Amino acid sequence: MYKIILAVRYLVRRPIAYLAVLAVALCVFIVVVVMTVLTGLVTDFRDKNHSFVGDCVVGTESLVGFAYYEDFVKRLEEADFVESTSVVIRSYALISPVGGERNIGVEIMGIDPRGHIKATGWGETLYYNRAAPWKAFEQSYEPNVPGCVVGIDLLLMRDAKGGYVHGVTVSEIPLAVTCFPLTAKGALALAGTGLVRTKTFCVSDTAHSGLARVDTSIIYVPFEQAQLLCMSGAAKRASAIHIKFKPGVKIEEGRQKVSALWQRFKQEKAGEAQAYLLDTVTVRGWKEDRRAFIAAMEKEQTMMTAMFGLVGVTTVFIVFVVFYMIISHKSKDIGILKSLGVSNFNLVQVYLGFAILVGMLGSALGAAGGWMFLAYINPIERWLFEHFDFQLWDRSIFAIGDIPNQIELSVLAAIILSAIFACLAGALVPSWQAARVRPVETLRVSQL
Repeated sequence: MYKIILAVRYLVRRPIAYLAVLAVALCVFIVVVVMTVLTGLVTDFRDKNHSFVGDCVVGTESLVGFAYYEDFVKRLEEADFVESTSVVIRSYALISPVGGERNIGVEIMGIDPRGHIKATGWGETLYYNRAAPWKAFEQSYEPNVPGCVVGIDLLLMRDAKGGYVHGVTVSEIPLAVTCFPLTAKGALALAGTGLVRTKTFCVSDTAHSGLARVDTSIIYVPFEQAQLLCMSGAAKRASAIHIKFKPGVKIEEGRQKVSALWQRFKQEKAGEAQAYLLDTVTVRGWKEDRRAFIAAMEKEQTMMTAMFGLVGVTTVFIVFVVFYMIISHKSKDIGILKSLGVSNFNLVQVYLGFAILVGMLGSALGAAGGWMFLAYINPIERWLFEHFDFQLWDRSIFAIGDIPNQIELSVLAAIILSAIFACLAGALVPSWQAARVRPVETLRVSQL
């Protein structure tokens, strides 16, 4: 009981202890705020990439694509772990408004809306046809011209608050889409006759995936039109098959099953004329497929975590100095306790209990302050923008909405435990030095 009483008295009656509490609170406050925002941004970015490609992708980086995809899709649809599939053609094109002289290089994706909205979250990115995404390519102002969906940043400008101004109906813009169709061997199909194939499409909707590289560089066209524009030859070819697994199927488990199916399928097609195209096909989970984009965000998160580790070291040093000063001024108290029979271990426990109280109080104050600040972080940013034209992230450049402010309890618990551990680490050496003091040295009265 005396251990608790002494620890509390040291905390209450030694003003210098408040410095340690303040240091811990400030550290916890900063870590909670920054890690919550950063974790929210990374999680949101991962979710958007997952939604963009589905759970698994069977595809090739080659612009030539691969054949026999229809046969493999049938096998996937028969599998008991696959919910839906979507076949996609990906290539590059030049687009320009009909009658204009401006050309823009973009990536073209040929999709079947009915399958793609089941395998991915593409339907939720649409604006005008979100309620009926299977009608994404339907437009009424040019009935005889196929429709296309464009990335929102290709058509609209983002304002300073990150919003877009949509019209009541989609803008009536006919676009000339020009591609270089390729043969199965990778040669230009129209060599000697102009090299390119051009088709006119009318904008039927915009797609806002929330991924800057997607919304600024991709247009979506019907799969059959992409086949004509990008691929040449009797055998149909595709670039990828996007797959969504049934609920309860883990991504890696499903990927391994798809990979096993693909290997058997590839062996069966070994004697076919275009079997060599199957050698470039890979089976990847969504994280692996989008690794080039996700890795940068994850690296930043790792670097920030390492930096806050250094902040924790600073907290350990502050606690060490505070405890050293307290113990140096309490040498007689230590001598009295030891003369009454308090063991070295119990004395260490007193000061470590004091460290735990400092850590708990500082963590509580810091976590409460961080929670309160995060609850109002978006209103605060809006007020700063309205009065001082200041934003943490310029929404006209960065594709984010509100600043993430949802604290994950697991992250908060890890931060609090780390703060308490830092206090214990800082107090360990001074506590052990106090325990080694001999009573005769602290209670001796100097004689002249």
